[in-house]
Amino acid sequence: MNKINVIPLPYAYEALEPVISKQIMELHHDKHYVAYVNGANAALERPEKNRESIRDFSFNYNGAKMHEVFFANMRPARENNRPEGKVLEAINKNFSSFENFQKEFSQAAVTVEGSGWAVLWQNEEGELFVGQLEKHNLLALNGAKPILVLDVWEHAYYLDYLNDRKKYVEEWWQIVNWDDVGKRLN
Repeated sequence: MNKINVIPLPYAYEALEPVISKQIMELHHDKHYVAYVNGANAALERPEKNRESIRDFSFNYNGAKMHEVFFANMRPARENNRPEGKVLEAINKNFSSFENFQKEFSQAAVTVEGSGWAVLWQNEEGELFVGQLEKHNLLALNGAKPILVLDVWEHAYYLDYLNDRKKYVEEWWQIVNWDDVGKRLN
C-alpha cells in the first residue's frame, strides 16, 4: 500500500462559522487529521507486521479516511438545508421521510458512547441505514460504505459547544453538503 497524503479542506477554515469555528477547523484538520495521516504512514513504514502495527495502521488510516468524508460532507451554512433529488428519494425510501432520518441520525450522534461517529451507511444493495462507529477502526461494515458521517469526538465540537453534544448535532444540519452525499450514493 502506498503512503496517503493530506487532503486540504475544500473550503476556508472559517467557512463553516458560526456552526463550527475557524479555531476548531484549524485544530481538527491541521492537528487531528494530519496526525492520523502521519500515523498511518508511519505504520506502513514499519518492517514488522504484528498485531499492534496492524491495529495502529487500522486506527490511523480509517481515522484519516473518516475525516476526509466528514470534511467533504460539510459546506457553508444554508437556511432550510435539506437534501433534494436522488438523496431525498433514497432517504424517503429507507426512512419514510427526511424528518425520520434526521431524528434517527441525530439520536445516533448524541448517544455515541465516548468517542466516535454517527454514520449513514449504504450497503451493496443500495439500502441506507444509520449506525454508530466507536473510534474508527472499522471503515466498512459488511460491504457497506459511509456516505454521511458526523464526528462526535470531543475535538470536533468542545471549544464551541463545551459538553453540549446535542446542540452541536442540531447546528450541524445547517452545514451538511448534500451534493457530496449525492456523489457518494451508488
